Amino acid sequence: MKRLMTGTAATAAAMLGYAVGVERRHWTLRTAELPVLPEGARPLRVLHVSDLHMLPGQESKQRWVAELDRLEPDLVVNTGDNLAHPRAVPAVLRALGPLLHRPGVFVFGSNDYYAPKPKNPARYLMPKGRRKRIHGPQLPWRDLRAAFVERGWHDLTHVRRRVVAGEQTVFAAGVDDAHLRRDRYSDISGPPAGDAALRIGVTHSPEPRVLDTFAADGYDLVLAGHTHGGQLRLPGVGALVTNCELDRSRARGASRWGAHMWLHVSAGLGTSPYAPARFACPPEASLLTLVGRGAGTTTARNPARRRTASGVR
Repeated sequence: MKRLMTGTAATAAAMLGYAVGVERRHWTLRTAELPVLPEGARPLRVLHVSDLHMLPGQESKQRWVAELDRLEPDLVVNTGDNLAHPRAVPAVLRALGPLLHRPGVFVFGSNDYYAPKPKNPARYLMPKGRRKRIHGPQLPWRDLRAAFVERGWHDLTHVRRRVVAGEQTVFAAGVDDAHLRRDRYSDISGPPAGDAALRIGVTHSPEPRVLDTFAADGYDLVLAGHTHGGQLRLPGVGALVTNCELDRSRARGASRWGAHMWLHVSAGLGTSPYAPARFACPPEASLLTLVGRGAGTTTARNPARRRTASGVR
């Protein structure tokens, strides 16, 4: 029995060491092809970036994100939680700098507004109604917003907007962070423009109440983050939690939401500095190739692959 306990402890220590020291820096590009455009439309490449949780000294992450510009996306969608430190705005801008010259839209999440604080990990396994929200000091989200807007990205917080991407018109709308219950869908309610090639909704937390309203109004695709893909996943089980009302099977990647709409949830590129571990869920950005509904694609393809500064491998 003592030998078994010793072996179990050693295995657990090795897994923790891998999760903290290796996998959370295993930057990964996830790709998917989604049939959401009108039949015969030219494909549109959308780069989905989320949950950077940036600290000033995370230079490897900054370099990797900046290299994503080589993918030449038609549109960049940032679904929030960029910050993890009051002095991290310059680091975020270094990471996203090349991408800020491309068409882009964004909304913010809770960790753009408030700094992270230490939390008992077991609280995420508790029923939602029994959790007490723990916020740190306010973060300089206004400075980050000003920098994004100054460089041409569009803030979709309770805004409906047309954006030209890849010579096609995209109708985009977004809500503030539903995890903090700051969302006011009534501000953007109503059917999106029918003459746009693509109608997308953007939210940080993929709360079903928000997804249902986007679907009811006729959007083609909603992009979200927040879940970290579960952050810790088990083989054969998947994500243990999503930290929202979304079911665990949709914690990352693409899935159908209703008869018409697709949902894409990014597992994100960071972690809280107080829980710096990932297991079976590497940090990721996503390149979505959007194609016409008549292209013969019936399901999303979600392969994940490691991308280095010199290319994809």
